[in-house]
Amino acid sequence: MKRTLLTSATLLTLINLPIVVLAENAAHTSQLLSTKQCEQCQLSSAGLVMAELSGAKLAGSDLTRANLSRANLTGADLRGAKLTGASLYGANLVGADLTGADLTAVDLRGAYLYNAKMVGVDLSTAYMEGAIGVPNQSGTAEDFYRWAAIEGQKGNYEVAIERYNQALALKPQLAGAYLGRGLARYRLGDEPGATQDAKIAGQIFKEQQNQPGYQASQDFVKALEIAKQPEKERKSGSSFVNVLGGIASMLLQFLL
Repeated sequence: MKRTLLTSATLLTLINLPIVVLAENAAHTSQLLSTKQCEQCQLSSAGLVMAELSGAKLAGSDLTRANLSRANLTGADLRGAKLTGASLYGANLVGADLTGADLTAVDLRGAYLYNAKMVGVDLSTAYMEGAIGVPNQSGTAEDFYRWAAIEGQKGNYEVAIERYNQALALKPQLAGAYLGRGLARYRLGDEPGATQDAKIAGQIFKEQQNQPGYQASQDFVKALEIAKQPEKERKSGSSFVNVLGGIASMLLQFLL
């Protein structure tokens, strides 16, 4: 009989425990939505799609795997917040303070980040495609280079150029960034700019004794010269396409 009572009590405890936790999460979510004041709150996996949270106080809160897609977080205080695996797809983070936040595997695709404070964050595993206004201090030159190469692969050439510019602002001798930017410029019809970038890349690669990079730059310059010729005089259009494809596939390898 005692064993039965003990088992029943244990079972009731196990059943009720998650309910208490869920109620606490719901209370915190309700508090956030009604007051925008929820520091050190437990908001993991919270559904906050398109939530109006401008100026919200969320410092130190746990937003692990929370869905904040297209939420308005303008000027929000997210210092030290845990945003591991959270979705901020298309969110407005203009002027938000993310200093020291945990952004592991966070989804920032299409997010607006103008004037956001992102000091002391690690975006190496973040999804950044299409993010707008990414602050220079939010990543390393290599981070911006990698994001640029990915944007280029997706055909987002204007964004790719912006990312390459940020990479070069942080590390002017990053030869691959010139080459990648040149490729993006060509795709946008800026052949003079593409040629200039390819030549600069070749010069830096040569100084760094990077033979594959130097050869890729030379091949690009030659391909651009051929592209200027009348179509009838070109020997093969496929070779030019192959050069461009080869360079695009090599860009991420230059980081290794």
